[in-house]
Amino acid sequence: MQACQMGSSSVRFFSSLAQSLSSAPLEHTHTDAEECEPEPVDPETLLRQCEEVLRKRPPRPNREFIRTRTSATHDPQIRVMQWNILAQALGEGKDGFVRCPMEALVWSERKYLILEEILTYRPDIVCLQEVDHYYDTFQPVMASLGYQSSFCPKPCSPCLDVSGNNGPDGCALFFSRERFRLLHINHLRLSAMALKTNQVAVVATLQCRVTGRVFCVAVTHLKARSGWETFRGAQGANLLQQLKAILSAQQDENVPLFVCGDFNAEPGEEVYRRFMNSPLGLDSAYRTLSSAEPSYTTWKIRPSGESCTTLDYVWFSRHGFSVDGVLSMPSEEQIGPDRLPSYHYPSDHLSLVCDFSFIQEPHRLM
Repeated sequence: MQACQMGSSSVRFFSSLAQSLSSAPLEHTHTDAEECEPEPVDPETLLRQCEEVLRKRPPRPNREFIRTRTSATHDPQIRVMQWNILAQALGEGKDGFVRCPMEALVWSERKYLILEEILTYRPDIVCLQEVDHYYDTFQPVMASLGYQSSFCPKPCSPCLDVSGNNGPDGCALFFSRERFRLLHINHLRLSAMALKTNQVAVVATLQCRVTGRVFCVAVTHLKARSGWETFRGAQGANLLQQLKAILSAQQDENVPLFVCGDFNAEPGEEVYRRFMNSPLGLDSAYRTLSSAEPSYTTWKIRPSGESCTTLDYVWFSRHGFSVDGVLSMPSEEQIGPDRLPSYHYPSDHLSLVCDFSFIQEPHRLM
């Protein structure tokens, strides 16, 4: 898997994104055409290639699934992955992980560590944040693995301030072409207090090719840092409003929904409460199965100190899906004293992986 070098035209293209937030539209988004299928790659072959490249690194600790089965259904499960993968430019240039060796962040190996995780769990839907190598790595590789995708960069990505960057970071959504058909795509720019912000979302309306069931899936990344709780609450309210409008445009008003993201908010924050109490009938997958959110989804050490907290969530419609299983978080011992990222964890965030089933509609039980 050879990453392409960016030419001068690409640099000019991405530099043009660095304009004021008040004037930057979402005009550089990307969505694969359904008919554009590249030469397929065998997932097992690519996984072995990843393992070979990473053979000198510590093995990735095993994570177990916590499972339950509360709904009787013959429909196949849908596996959803949520992951902030850490933008390469930020990891190397701005995030200041004081206990992480720079050698652990070298892209030529770190990209294989990210792909190894995806290939290990083989999700049907992959929701990623902080993607700054979409065009030269994730889009072509994931397409060869059978995924269709869509990418929405931040209008003014902080990656562009880093020397030698690979373009802006943003949200990327991947889904199995074999399992799902794309009906519609929306790229959203979130607002707060009537002002457009630097945060975005991708929303896809998909149809399951096996069952014919239609659902939506959204991926987003809200504003970071403490002191911005009210701002994140406003962003969440705007996202819920835009999602409601998208669902209202469907022929069936009961279309269920997944919302995956790095919310940069702990469970006690306003935006979390907004989602829990939303009229869209959403719930958090990990909270539903385990009665509480994980103790952490990110654990890092920066110059300002150690941060161990839960910021990432997989939300789902209670009326549409049941949670069959979630991937457990690694223990403190498995993570290690230097925390994240590291030689065996490519990001400062841990991946969330959830298995869902459709809840049977009354007319389907007849």
